Amino acid sequence: MIDHLAVSDAVADLLATPDTAPVPRDTTTGHRQQLAYGPLGIALLHIERAASGRGSWQRVHDWMATATARPVTSGPDSHAFYGAPALAHTVACAANHLPGPYQRALDKLDTQLTADVTRRLDAAHRRIDAQLLPALSEFDCIRGLAGYGPHLLRRDPGSATVRAVLDYCVRLTEPLTDQGETLPGWWTAHGPSGRPDPGFPLGHGNTGVAHGIGGVLAFLALSARNGTVVDGHHDALRTVLAWLDRWQEPAGQVPMWPYWVTRAELRNDLLIPSSPRRPSWCYGTAGLARAQQLAAHVLGDTGRQTTAEEAFICALQDPAQMKATAGIGLCHGFAGLAHLAARTSHDAHPSTAERLRAAIPPLLESVCLPDAAPAETARALVQDEESGPGFLNGAAGIALGLMSAAEAPRSAWDSCLLTA
Repeated sequence: MIDHLAVSDAVADLLATPDTAPVPRDTTTGHRQQLAYGPLGIALLHIERAASGRGSWQRVHDWMATATARPVTSGPDSHAFYGAPALAHTVACAANHLPGPYQRALDKLDTQLTADVTRRLDAAHRRIDAQLLPALSEFDCIRGLAGYGPHLLRRDPGSATVRAVLDYCVRLTEPLTDQGETLPGWWTAHGPSGRPDPGFPLGHGNTGVAHGIGGVLAFLALSARNGTVVDGHHDALRTVLAWLDRWQEPAGQVPMWPYWVTRAELRNDLLIPSSPRRPSWCYGTAGLARAQQLAAHVLGDTGRQTTAEEAFICALQDPAQMKATAGIGLCHGFAGLAHLAARTSHDAHPSTAERLRAAIPPLLESVCLPDAAPAETARALVQDEESGPGFLNGAAGIALGLMSAAEAPRSAWDSCLLTA
């Protein structure tokens, strides 16, 4: 039997310091400000380990020093996974356990973030006033306002800035009219890449947690669970949930949700059949099930809660969806599924909690090399040329997923994913 925590330990040891880690040069240079691929994400692994007593704070300091060796980008060119906002998330995870210099740095970053969010909100409201369709980067988890939400909520849940972001999220759920058709307020004129796409000539409605309305749903639910609610909050939750109900795919006995809805599908009120898709965090059943579970808790809807949890369980037991899950990282792989299953099981109804926990060991087995020593598996993960050593797809995130499957995170590292 594979010792998954030993694999996580071995990954952390290989990534002990920027000077000795066997990582591509781009990790510490070109990706320096990237939470997904660079030193900030690796620092999250060491923060979680130090916070749980498994590692050294010195490793955190070393990776943070590399990330901040030169000025960090703020303003229009930054977002929750790049530049000052990404740094703020990582620093906040450390400052919760090790105040002092991290807290002072965080105070400065928060001032900048408040200014950036205010600018983004002003632009978003002008866009809505003009009855124009949004870009995904206006509202999504990775690049948009939903991605700023978790940090703001953790820092000061009752602040005017948090409430302003929530007011915007509520307004985003109000319908818009485009070319004579009524569309959900989050409908974008572009393709899933955020750019014009001939495959999506009239845009699409994105359901994903990473790039669509699923992330907004999760943020609205998390803020309400933490006691911060604005006018129209629950109505906005119900609007998004009704949209997901409308487009749920009853593929046999395995409920799932599409990654997106096209204008042709909207006009015909019918999805075009597609091959099974992976049930990942970024897109698909796993992330959406967690977001709907969180929303159901807020609304006191036990039926919806168990439906979401059952959908997740069905996805994990569906050979077609598991076969479509080719990666092992947090974003769209088996480590992400294990992490989500653990998080979802903590809040699950007793009828589903044990079944979710029982689904985790096979997911972990899919992450690690069979019959290999932990050090061998760790080296393969760190040196994988496609996934790399980073957070969202690579070794650091996988190591965090292996840890969280055994014990709930201590540092809130996953708040940037809107999973808790």
